[in-house]
Amino acid sequence: MLIVRKNDELRALLGDRRRSGQRIGFVPTMGNLHAGHYSLIARARQCCDFVVASIFVNPTQFGINEDFSRYPRTPEQDALGLGENGCDLLFLPDVETIYPLGHARAVSVHVPELGDVLEGASRPGHFDGVATVVARLFNRVQPDAAVFGSKDYQQLLVIRRMTFDLGFPVEIIAAPIIRESNGLAMSSRNQYLDAAQRGQAGAIHETLRWMAGQLDDAVQSAADIEAAAIQRLADAGLDPDYAVIRSIADLARPLPDDVGQAVILIAARLGPVRLIDNLEWNASKALPNGK
Repeated sequence: MLIVRKNDELRALLGDRRRSGQRIGFVPTMGNLHAGHYSLIARARQCCDFVVASIFVNPTQFGINEDFSRYPRTPEQDALGLGENGCDLLFLPDVETIYPLGHARAVSVHVPELGDVLEGASRPGHFDGVATVVARLFNRVQPDAAVFGSKDYQQLLVIRRMTFDLGFPVEIIAAPIIRESNGLAMSSRNQYLDAAQRGQAGAIHETLRWMAGQLDDAVQSAADIEAAAIQRLADAGLDPDYAVIRSIADLARPLPDDVGQAVILIAARLGPVRLIDNLEWNASKALPNGK
């Protein structure tokens, strides 16, 4: 696997691949990789000839109370894992390479509405940072396709809208959630949970499935289901931020008579760890994006 750190070297290598007619796939990450990330590499390999991953801990998506300096950085281990899982090139830039004027002075991308609710409301400015860094990475890699995990469902929608609105010629591919044995969605944050907490965190997926079942039964209103879900999470020892039923396309609240397709989203804290998960639902058939 090739490892490059600078824009010029990246463009030269990928230019050669592009001129030879190869389709380039891209998986952007912040490192500290696990099986969920490697599944994104596998998905990119299915539809592309040459797979690029990036590892960049992006300072602009960290909020005031989120410690950028403490985010786990394991580049050597990550590089080994990427090479073993079919990645062809790792882009490993520093902050100056991505933000040549410094991130405090950087041109920023804002995705209105989609970026302002749920995670955007809980973490102000977070999606501005995500959209900004993905736009910059797209400009540097110029991929034909980019793969993102479905666990960060709102992020996926934000990136899709940003890509469409700014005219990037990039196919956005959603990969399914990879789960632990108790249904907990794989995440770098899970390493901060002890064994008992990992078991406890399974209540998130259980609650998502319960909410889908309630939608199937069509007895309670969406608002009643959401309120009951918050209580279930609290009873399981979690501190819920939200448990909501939203439009699958734009995260708007579905009308009472128009809940035929939806996404169910949960965010909750377990100690200092904030966990998110979601489940897609379609009429009488729950469609989990990861079992």
